[in-house]
Amino acid sequence: MPITPIEPSGTDGAATPDYQEVSTPVLVVGAGAAGVRTAIELAENGVKPLVIGKRAHGDAHTTWAAGGINAALGSLDPEDDWTIHAADTFREGHFVNDPDAVELVARNAPARILELDEWGAGFDRTDDGKINQRYFGAQSFRRTCFVGDRTGEAILSALVAHARELGVPYRDDVMITRLLSDGRRVHGAAGYDMDDGGFVLFESPRVVLAAGGYAALYNRHTSEADENTGDGPALACDAGANLLDAEFVQFHPTGMVAREEWDDDWDGQLVTEAVRGEGGRLYNARGERFMERYSPTRMELDARDVVARSIAREIREGRGTERGGVHLDISHRDRAFIEERLPRMYERFADLGVDIAEEPMEIAPTAHYSMGGVDVDPRTGRTSVDGLYAVGETSSGLHGANRLGGNSLAETVALGQLVGDHLAETIDEADPTLDGAESALPDGMRAAAEREFEALVALEGADGDTAPAELVAALGDLLWERAGLLRDAEGLEAGLGALDDLRGRLSDLRVEGGRTGRDFEFAVDLAFMFAVAEAILRSAAFRTESRGAHFRTDFPDEDDDWRVNVVLARGDDGMDLRTRPVGTPSEEVREALDEGYELDYHHLE
Repeated sequence: MPITPIEPSGTDGAATPDYQEVSTPVLVVGAGAAGVRTAIELAENGVKPLVIGKRAHGDAHTTWAAGGINAALGSLDPEDDWTIHAADTFREGHFVNDPDAVELVARNAPARILELDEWGAGFDRTDDGKINQRYFGAQSFRRTCFVGDRTGEAILSALVAHARELGVPYRDDVMITRLLSDGRRVHGAAGYDMDDGGFVLFESPRVVLAAGGYAALYNRHTSEADENTGDGPALACDAGANLLDAEFVQFHPTGMVAREEWDDDWDGQLVTEAVRGEGGRLYNARGERFMERYSPTRMELDARDVVARSIAREIREGRGTERGGVHLDISHRDRAFIEERLPRMYERFADLGVDIAEEPMEIAPTAHYSMGGVDVDPRTGRTSVDGLYAVGETSSGLHGANRLGGNSLAETVALGQLVGDHLAETIDEADPTLDGAESALPDGMRAAAEREFEALVALEGADGDTAPAELVAALGDLLWERAGLLRDAEGLEAGLGALDDLRGRLSDLRVEGGRTGRDFEFAVDLAFMFAVAEAILRSAAFRTESRGAHFRTDFPDEDDDWRVNVVLARGDDGMDLRTRPVGTPSEEVREALDEGYELDYHHLE
């Protein structure tokens, strides 16, 4: 699945532009929690990686993870332990999770929480001084640690501060457009500085992709418009690595429904699961608490896929609001409680003229997270390409068919630490890149970088009739309609045809504002987005069952024969798909599964 450079009209074969060269022992692409935690572990082992991000340091998508981070601390429910956390993760993932990933995260999360607390994350406390924990959907016990409803922001701030104490180098506003790989080994990356437009060749024998997922490909999503556009998975696949389970995209039950007087950017933005974790209730337009019909035991705290499809059904069958949503109500709680436990939600809606202590929020499902991603060994982050690693939402395996709320932040720090530790062990003290010295790139790699820079110059000069943002929007509509909450063979095939039609418009792009403008950024993003959109559509068509977040109306049942992972590889003629058996949980976790622990919802009533 090569990410073919867009060839706009008017290319003139200009000479290779100037570029900067940077050498580093480890290049970390992505400055969110996963990338920064990986870098911290390297630095604590005497290796200084270079962390680069598309935005200002500390402004990664991690800050949008509001509700909390999971760890079986037992602060409120002492009977909880890591095996039950693992069992909940397997059940939520419909048993196609990678057992190593699940057990590594569940075992290591408590230590990472205590570490974050020591570094200044500032978790909320119980009256007796323990780290407080709340319910999240489909969890058997109160396991989710939190800082009000701004947990991701607090965690990333603590990580960035600690990385700075360790002297970890980083560069803001740099976008990687291609990895330098011969399909067997990675040798660095090519990209550009988004502030001044200058090109940069990063020479590194080890590249860690921590660039997020691909939920923002959908037109209604919880990400910023310029985040989670599939950069990491697309770069990895182009470099020769495999993708896994690309069909599994999580649709969060509660995204904002924008009113006419609000900015359209609010539409789809996350209303944290913490609202339901603190007792929020869902009502349709008739005032019915409809989750009583769909999940009388777990109610609003059932699995995200179950709640999202229940809301979608209420709307589809005419019991939704005029704007196509339902109501989420926390007003039965005291105002002081809401202000303390949900400060960001309280302030956000207050700024928009809604007092959530007095009236409900209007919500509907929204694309939120990609469970699929780069196929890795979770113990090390290694891909099938030597020197190429992935961690965080860019990778796959932990979440299976549906992510347990609160596990994404746990994954970033638990697996980030392990990836960093493994990388540190692989680096020889004689490696010249440890001192920033340049070593000769293998034949062809410099030429590949220079061809990439030439293609980017040509893209900058594109003078067609189609603005990149038009194609971004069209692609988002296509995926929402054809590969959204409900899918079928006819729609997926139509989606692939429509995707080809949109690809045909790439040659007619018009890029204004130069290399530092948003047009150029979106034009670069399109190459990633089209590649990952095709992976989603083809994988969803390939999996002929319903499992977790992947729901096929033509195959509505879960099929034991499909308790497998879908592996997607770059082939000579496009994408090759195959299945791979899933692993078996350890005996300890199987025992926890057999015990059948389940949420006792009455605590919230």
